Amino acid sequence: MQRTELVTYLDSYLRIAEIKDYGPQGLQIEGRAEVRKIVGMVDAQAPCVAAALARGADMLLVHHGIFWGPPQRLVGSFGALVRAYLDADLNLYAAHLALDAHPEVGNNVELARRLGLTVESMFAPVNGMPIGVLASAPDGMTFDALVARYARNVGPAQLVQAYGPAVCHRVGIISGAAAREIPVAAGLGCDVFVTGETSHAEFYAAQNAGVNVIYGGHYVTETVGVQALGAHLSERFGIDFEFVDMPTGL
Repeated sequence: MQRTELVTYLDSYLRIAEIKDYGPQGLQIEGRAEVRKIVGMVDAQAPCVAAALARGADMLLVHHGIFWGPPQRLVGSFGALVRAYLDADLNLYAAHLALDAHPEVGNNVELARRLGLTVESMFAPVNGMPIGVLASAPDGMTFDALVARYARNVGPAQLVQAYGPAVCHRVGIISGAAAREIPVAAGLGCDVFVTGETSHAEFYAAQNAGVNVIYGGHYVTETVGVQALGAHLSERFGIDFEFVDMPTGL
């Protein structure tokens, strides 16, 4: 498949131009013109490049690209990283908030699907774009059962805080680092909140709000969108896709 055709489709499907992010998204580094294999990963750093090349990738598709904030000089370790892409003629495509917010393959709707929840609406805008999911749980689902389902269908939780009711009704989901949104989710009627990580400053937020929280790991909660997007591309275009798991432990 030609890179230009693939990038045009991804830009449109993910609404790259519509979603303001913290750095340029979409095709961040242009490599070879033909894309036969896509490797999907959460991150795009030096070990990720090596892993993608070892699997014969023509494009590395990631959630966390390499460009954030102000322009960076191509020197030192960052310069070496960029040269590794250019020397290998490897395309790099990144979708950050666009993948969090996507209604079909986004991290948060995909987490809801894997947990057996029904998506009701979106919340928690970032740069004007709601990225979080509000979802309803099946009748009678307990919090313990939801934690077990997370472990089975997503990965082991890093921290579970059981400060809410034993039976789940409404669940707020925001992948990555979103503990700051616990009071917001509680105010919207959530008795469960699912996110990736917390900090000492936010540790007591769940107890203060009287809700259950699953901290599933920043990395783990953001594996699911790349996997879903890759499966979509494979089904639509017949292109070879492989997800490579490279957990950070965070």
